[in-house]
Amino acid sequence: MPSEATMEPLLQVCRLSSHYGPVQAIQQADLIIHAGERVAIVGGNGAGKTTLLHTLSGLHPASGGTIRFAGQDITRWPPHRIVAAGVCHVPEGRQVFAPLSVADNLQLGAYRQQRDRVWLRQELERVYTLFPILAERRQQLAGTLSGGQQQMLAIGRALLGRPRLLLLDEPSMGLAPLLVEEIFRVIVQLNDQGVTILLVEQNARAALGIAHRGYILETGRIAKTAPAAELLADDDVRRAYLGY
Repeated sequence: MPSEATMEPLLQVCRLSSHYGPVQAIQQADLIIHAGERVAIVGGNGAGKTTLLHTLSGLHPASGGTIRFAGQDITRWPPHRIVAAGVCHVPEGRQVFAPLSVADNLQLGAYRQQRDRVWLRQELERVYTLFPILAERRQQLAGTLSGGQQQMLAIGRALLGRPRLLLLDEPSMGLAPLLVEEIFRVIVQLNDQGVTILLVEQNARAALGIAHRGYILETGRIAKTAPAAELLADDDVRRAYLGY
C-alpha cells in the first residue's frame, strides 16, 4: 500500500454523532480510511458498531458531524445515493431475501447495473468463482441456505453494487471456525483486488488479524486507534477483547 501521507482519504468521518431518541449511540467519532486499506472496528456488545455503519450508509441519520466520501459530503444523502457513489453495506444478520433464489438475490444487488449485460454476466461469474457453493445452488431459495452460505450470498450481493468501499457488519457471527476462516480469506482477496474494506467485528482477534489498522469503539466513542499489529499486542486490548 502507498503511505498514508501520499493519499487523500477515501472516507473521512469528523465528530460524527448519532442518536436514538435521547440516547446518543455515537459520540463525536473521528475516523479515516484510505483507498486500499482494510480497517477493523472492534468493540463489545452495545458499543455502537452497527449504528456507526448504519449512519455511514445512510440507514440511520447523523445528528452531528460530517461524513465525506471520495471528496464529497455524503452526511445527509439517502442510502440509494450512497450506494451509487460506491459505498455498499453487508448488514449484520445477512438479511438475504429468503423467498427468492440465490440468483435472484444477486440480481437485486445489481439493480443499478441491469442495462450493462456484459458487466453483469462477468460480475456474476466473479461472485460464483469466489463462492462456488453459490454457483451450485443458484436456483435454491436463499432462506434454505446455511448461515455461512447466506453470508457468502450477502457479500456477493453487495459486490454487484460495484463497491469502492465495502462495509461489513459482523460477518463471522454465528459461523463455525472453518467458515470464519473462509469468509475472512475472501475479504482479504477482495481487498487485494481493489475493494477498500471497513470491517465491524466482535471477533477482535480475527478482525485485527487481517486488518491494516484498527479502531476500538467503546460506548459510542473511539477509544483508541493504531496499526492492527499494535492493537493485537496491546495489553489492555488483549485483556478486554482477546481474552488473554
